[in-house]
Amino acid sequence: MVISWKWLASGSDVAVPQASPPGPLHEPASTLMDLQPCPRSLAEGFLEEELRLNAELSQLQFSEPVGIIYNPVEYAWEPHRSYVTRYCQGPKEVLFLGMNPGPFGMAQTGTICLPQYHPSHPVEGQVVPYTLWMWFQRQVPFGEVSIVRDWLGIGGPVLTPPQEHPKRPVLGLECPQSEVSGARFWGFFRNFCGQPEVFFRRCFVHNLCPLLFLTASGRNLTPAELPARQREQLLGACEAALCRQVQLLGVRLVVGVGRLAEQRARRALAGLMPEVQVEGLLHPSPRSPQANRGWEAAATERLNELGLLPLLTK
Repeated sequence: MVISWKWLASGSDVAVPQASPPGPLHEPASTLMDLQPCPRSLAEGFLEEELRLNAELSQLQFSEPVGIIYNPVEYAWEPHRSYVTRYCQGPKEVLFLGMNPGPFGMAQTGTICLPQYHPSHPVEGQVVPYTLWMWFQRQVPFGEVSIVRDWLGIGGPVLTPPQEHPKRPVLGLECPQSEVSGARFWGFFRNFCGQPEVFFRRCFVHNLCPLLFLTASGRNLTPAELPARQREQLLGACEAALCRQVQLLGVRLVVGVGRLAEQRARRALAGLMPEVQVEGLLHPSPRSPQANRGWEAAATERLNELGLLPLLTK
């Protein structure tokens, strides 16, 4: 069975019109005729690049084990646009990069809460045990949803995906589930920076791939688990978009959060090196024994090695 998700971009319940996304990206035609062209903002350019990638990915087809595809950039467009327009107003020296949305993070809020954990080099057929996956999603004391709402100050309506799995409902900022990776990641920078404006003054956080993949049973699929040809088509388009986004923002350092994000960033940005550097940061997932031994200390040490700590203070 082949899964085509072109309908994701055209369903009547989706908040992102293909031609005219909400907000300041497009002005009425009459206005454009009367005014001289003006430079687009970085946030507008970044959002346009995301919509361009969405259009490219909508042409792809995915076969089993993929059963359902979520794209939070579309059904959670309003909070996602709020995140980008609020925190991507100027050039960024550093981009923290993850792979793709998690089911209880960005899939709920449209905001980068932190990407999923990809424990090692992508291996065809690698499977995350469903019971373990559900365990670490449910066993954390607080969720990144509260950070999105209370620290980042992001809100807005989150619609229902055109096709929703009953085991993976999208509840938006009301989602009671949480991802400890996001709690660790954003909690660290909240404690270190104090205010989000301090972090975002020179840094930004983004996912390489905007899509969340589920099997027919509702199990989460990472891009590493997709059939090889489909995975390379997907990530090839995402890597080309990343290259454009890095150039748009003036990024000098990309920090891949987890090995797979680092590896794909090195591949995507090879043509921009050495002007753009790519480094790695330990993923804060509770499935990582090293992270469980003290991710905050490891992150502090690594960021100090990279010379980033001065950028994260007032």
